Amino acid sequence: MSGAPILLRDVLKSAEERLAAAGCASPRLDVRLLAEEALGWSRTALLLDGDRPVPAEAQAALAALVDRRAAREPVSRILGKREFWSLEFRLAPDTLDPRPDTETLVETALRHLPDGQRPRRLLDLGTGSGCILLALLSELPGAWGVGVDIAPGAARAAAANAKALGFASRSAFLVGSWTDAVGGGRFDAIVSNPPYIPAADIAGLEPEVRTFDPLRALDGGADGLNPYRHLATVAGGLLAPGGLLAVEHGAGQGADVAALFAAAGLEVLERVEDLAGHDRVVAARTPASPYRPATAGRG
Repeated sequence: MSGAPILLRDVLKSAEERLAAAGCASPRLDVRLLAEEALGWSRTALLLDGDRPVPAEAQAALAALVDRRAAREPVSRILGKREFWSLEFRLAPDTLDPRPDTETLVETALRHLPDGQRPRRLLDLGTGSGCILLALLSELPGAWGVGVDIAPGAARAAAANAKALGFASRSAFLVGSWTDAVGGGRFDAIVSNPPYIPAADIAGLEPEVRTFDPLRALDGGADGLNPYRHLATVAGGLLAPGGLLAVEHGAGQGADVAALFAAAGLEVLERVEDLAGHDRVVAARTPASPYRPATAGRG
């Protein structure tokens, strides 16, 4: 004799309690997203059909996903995708999981790139999933862009995202060590969300980041500023006169990043806070006249 059916509300409640006990920050939202994937039911059904029985195989499918989340694997990694700038990006082990804070970088770049129909060449260094470059291309129909990543898996993922989003003809993705992969040429804008976590701080990051994001996309050296020193040195040689350099950075790094850029002869345009009020982005540009680089680090 079979027992009473297990109802949706009870399945969701049990899963939510498990994720809360595991220390997940948003257990209710996480369970809803995982249930949509495991059960194949609409968001409306999950919200309104609490009395609906859940078949045993569907319960098992959801439990398997909840097990992964309870081990602190991010929901976006479990689902293999993340929404960014209202676009869907597929993830890979070699890509960072895009965060909403990075949309501040896209907003900043667009503010300094008016007239979206104007032909422009964009360069995204450390492109990962391609989310920054492809978000910009979605807003700048006249632009063409190159994304560079040292990880072949990231470059492949970015190219696949470009194809899925309809931007393959306006983009190219290269494997290499940042600017070494580009060679010559001048760009109208360089954007980057480089590794900026001080090496000693990585062990203290949340498990979702420390365990599941690629280490080389996190580690910015002893003080987290190594990538910005490199950018300050090479930006002038890659940007057209008056070209834009816009970068994301970590907490408390804005003044140092701006100082590195200024010492290299770049004009710092602004420092921008994210929606949480944290210093997040520095925007600078090369002089409008031909660039003569200063020696970075000297006043």
